[in-house]
Amino acid sequence: MTGPALLVLEDGRIFRGEEFGAAGQALGEAVFTTGMTGYQETLTDPSYHAQIVVQTAPQIGNTGWNDEDDESTRIQVAGYVVRDPSRSPSNWRATSSLPEQLRGQGIVGVAGIDTRALVRHLRERGAMRSGVFSGDALGPDDDLVQRVLASPPMEGADLYGAVTTREPYVVPAVGERRHRVAALDVGIKANTPRMLAARGVEVHVLPADTPFAAVEELRPDGFFLSNGPGDPATADAPVALTRQVLERGIPLFGICFGNQILGRALGLGTYKLRYGHRGINIPVVEHATGRVAITSQNHGFAVAGEAGERFDTPFGTGEITHTCPNDGCVEGLRLVSNGSARAFSVQYHPEAAAGPHDAADLFDRFVELMEDR
Repeated sequence: MTGPALLVLEDGRIFRGEEFGAAGQALGEAVFTTGMTGYQETLTDPSYHAQIVVQTAPQIGNTGWNDEDDESTRIQVAGYVVRDPSRSPSNWRATSSLPEQLRGQGIVGVAGIDTRALVRHLRERGAMRSGVFSGDALGPDDDLVQRVLASPPMEGADLYGAVTTREPYVVPAVGERRHRVAALDVGIKANTPRMLAARGVEVHVLPADTPFAAVEELRPDGFFLSNGPGDPATADAPVALTRQVLERGIPLFGICFGNQILGRALGLGTYKLRYGHRGINIPVVEHATGRVAITSQNHGFAVAGEAGERFDTPFGTGEITHTCPNDGCVEGLRLVSNGSARAFSVQYHPEAAAGPHDAADLFDRFVELMEDR
């Protein structure tokens, strides 16, 4: 028998359910994701650090938890909200259940609430500060709202330093090594180095505070900017490093937070979306070809710009190459110098382990960029 649990939003809206996972208090930004699969990858994605994730799919946990699909070394979300947790998970790869992992890693969750009403509220009002409370953390409603209001907002949040690797490490190429890439970890997912390694790329994963001299020592054929959490306006050090990389002409590829870092390095601004893009069925248009890819996304901030916009930078001509047809949000950038591409990035996740895989060829484009250098 589980006890009561509450999800409290900063605007005073309260949803009442029951404990799911650990009991206690969790504070973070309430966001929703529309993926019907891949909850293990979602929970372990560093980009969700400091967020309370709401699953729009009603039943979660059917396939349990396995030892292969984690995108990092631990669950990253601050809290978890579901409608109907699976009572009896079943999958041949499962080694434990979702509730066992949540309890074991101290993740406070709530189940049994009307997630449809919650998601409609967040769509209308926007992602906002929130808290999940259960057990000894419960108290009067007004007190819980005040605790939420006392928590920091996502705008201005400097979070990538909390999820970066503390020491460099190497993911070896599969088969013969064709290239060496320096990957800046501002929240990298485990499948990204695997996707590069499968293409013969040796990946040196570096802490977020790595100086350019350390990058140069590796003599990399390319530089990669990873996904990550928080407000890109706080990422001054990665932006400065990216500008040094561009000055030296090292081929560059960025994903998600990396797209925002490249955008800032090229002189563009960033802004916070109302409720963000989080799910695995989000369309993106590539303007040069008209091709539409169905993509996995997880971001609450975006680069400011318009479809097809071209602009001058100290490194060459910048171009906005991809947008989302749902809302016009910038989904990709490119830097061209002397008629040749030098850097590109996308706001979505071509490495998405849970799918879709429409954009996996972007890793091949990065390899081609390094070969054409």
